[in-house]
Parts: sequence; C-alpha cells; structure tokens
Amino acid sequence: MPLFTYKAFDRKANKEVSDSVEASSQVEAIAAIKKQGLLPIEVKEAKSKAAKMVAQGKSKGGSINIPGMGSGVKPAQVTLFTRQLSTLQDAGLPIVQSLQILTDMQRPGKFKDTISQVTEEVQGGSMLSEAMARHPKIWDRLYTNLVKAGETAGALDAILRRLAEFREKAQKLKKKVVGALIYPVAVLTIAVGILSFIMIMIVPKFEQIFRELGIKLPGLTLLLIDMSNIMGNWWYIILATIVFLVIGTKIFRGTEVGGNIVDRMMLRVPVLGNVVKKSSVARFTRTLGTLVTSGVGFLDALEITRNATPNIVVRNAIQAVRDSVKEGETINEPLRRSGIFDDIVVNMIKVGEETGELDRMLTKIADNYDEEVDAAVAGMMALMEPALIIFMGGAVGFIVIALFMPLISIIEQLNSGGGA
Repeated sequence: MPLFTYKAFDRKANKEVSDSVEASSQVEAIAAIKKQGLLPIEVKEAKSKAAKMVAQGKSKGGSINIPGMGSGVKPAQVTLFTRQLSTLQDAGLPIVQSLQILTDMQRPGKFKDTISQVTEEVQGGSMLSEAMARHPKIWDRLYTNLVKAGETAGALDAILRRLAEFREKAQKLKKKVVGALIYPVAVLTIAVGILSFIMIMIVPKFEQIFRELGIKLPGLTLLLIDMSNIMGNWWYIILATIVFLVIGTKIFRGTEVGGNIVDRMMLRVPVLGNVVKKSSVARFTRTLGTLVTSGVGFLDALEITRNATPNIVVRNAIQAVRDSVKEGETINEPLRRSGIFDDIVVNMIKVGEETGELDRMLTKIADNYDEEVDAAVAGMMALMEPALIIFMGGAVGFIVIALFMPLISIIEQLNSGGGA
C-alpha cells in the first residue's frame, strides 16, 4: 500500500505536525488524517513528485503549452463537456470511449481538435489529468487537479459531476453580475449618443439663429454653446482621450500595484463594491470548498484558489491565509485582518476548522453568498434605474432651459413692442 507523507494542523495542540500514513489513494489518506482530528495542509505520496509536477504543469517532458490553443473555446463549452463526461462515466463507459463519443458530438473547431488530442493521449496510456494539463487555456490547474483527485480515488464520475456543478454555479454567478451591468451600460451609452447628437448637430443651429437675431444671451446659454463648440471642434481629441484612459486603465490594472489600487477602489464603490465583494467571497469559498471536498491538499487548494481569483485584493488575502497555515497558524485570523471577509464568514470558517467540517462549511457559505449576491444585484438595479432617469432628466432639462431662455426673451421683447 502506498505511503503518504503529510503536514497537518493539530487543533488541540495548536501546532503543525508532520507524519506519514498508509492508504490506497490520496483521498483516503486525507480522510484518515481527518479522522485523527487533524486539518490536512499538504498530503503527497512519498514517490510521486514527478506525477505531481506533471499535474501542476511543471514537468519538462510532460507539459506542452501550445500557443493559441484554447483561444475561442467558451467556458460554457467546457462546462457542458464536463457534465456530459460525468454522465458517461456514471453510466460505466470506459474513459476512452466516453472521450471518443464527446469528440464526435463537438462541432468542428479547436475544442474538438483538442479533445481528439486528449483522447489519443489517454488511449496511449496517459492519465486524463495529465493530457488535460497540456492545454491550460482550456482546462486550468483547478480543473486538472480535481480530475487527478478523481482518478486517484477511483471516483472520476463523482468528481466530474461536482466539477460540473461548480462551473455551472460559478458561471451563473458571473452572468448575474454581468447581466445586471448590461442594462445600465446600454442605457447610458444610448443616452450619451443622443446627447452628443443634440450638442453637435442641434445646438449650433440655435446658436446661428441667436446670432442673426443679435440678442444678448444669458450665461446658461453661453455655457451650453461653449460646450457644444468644444464637442463639435474637438470631438476626435475627446474620443482619443477616452480610448487612452480605457486602455491606460487596463494596462495599469495589469500591474501588481495598479491592480491592487483599482481592485481596492472597486470594493469601495457604493453599491457596486458590495456586489463585487460578495461575489468574490462566494467564488473563494466555493472554489476552496470544492477542492478540499475532492481531496486536494489544503495548501495546494489555497494556491489554486488564489490563482483562480481575479481580484488582487482578495488574492493577496488568500496568500496571507496560505502563509499563515504554512506556519501552523489558523485560517480565520488572516481572513479577519484582510477586512474583506465579514465576521460571519470568519466565524463560520473557524467553526468548520474546529469541527473538522471545513469543506462543508465553505460550501454552505458559498450557497448563502450566492443568495446575497442576488439581493445585492437587485438592490443595485433598483438604485441605478432612478439614477439614470435623474441623469437623463437633468441633462435634457439643462439643454431645454438653456435654449429656451433666449426665446422667452425674444417673445417678451415682441410683446412689449406690440403693446407700444
């Protein structure tokens, strides 16, 4: 029986311990460690370093990062493939036959070609996780580590089902947040387009009429005309400035310092920041919970979760947790210090850590926060709609008042002239 060495946290002694245990698989080794009242931090087979490097995409001979492979493959395609593969495995079909069936089901394209390559490699004796790890743009490290855990435990169908559910919930959460932003962005874009048309095409005609009449214009009208002239004469500079700001912000966010600043500002934006924060917590807890439940070592699970987290502020908080656990400390204190995770989340994780049911507690937190994201998105939409109406009403009202003030002056002059 294989020998597994491990590092774990002893809750009673409040310290990190290192030892070894015999088990038929890594999942069974983790289960045996948990039965001892320990929190597994790192579990690995004594003679499986090479296999681990392949699974992580670090083996020189095993990892081939094909340039451009995976581009154009939608996440929904991968999720559907995962669900179908889990169904075929649950039906008892051999893995090669399952992959061949799914290859034939795909439309011609890169995804079909990639699955065909994976099928050939598995047929040639490679592990499914190893074959998938060679295409990290399609199957990321989180995916391949879960598949590896399923292969090691002999429960690939269950792991694939869990992975499909995880991806479906993650995509559903993303769609909620993105979908909530589509409406206000679309309305704002149309509004800006209409206002720009009025400022560039309509206001100059009124300016010409006022000039021919030779009347004295009020300050509000002069301000509107100046704004119209700037937009009409310098529109290309304004457009170039907007493009430059968008690209510059994207490049700045791509840096570690810039990303940290932008992401921290996003978390502090009223209403929207609350949605980003709750969705980030839901993503973190669900990813970590799925990995731990599937038998991935806790340190590896934290590292994978950190790499899968887009928000740099949350990513740094996860790194602090990993460093703390590596030094034998608890999980909840670094989370509390980060200021991102609410007290209820920290306390629930603490309870899960103390009772040895951290994986179940993380999943429960993720489910609760998915519901809170729904409520936060609904609240954001409820505030955005009147805000957009006020913006449009204010902009249109300003233009109407500025244009009609001189007309009112002309009417008054005509009435006084007629009375005379």
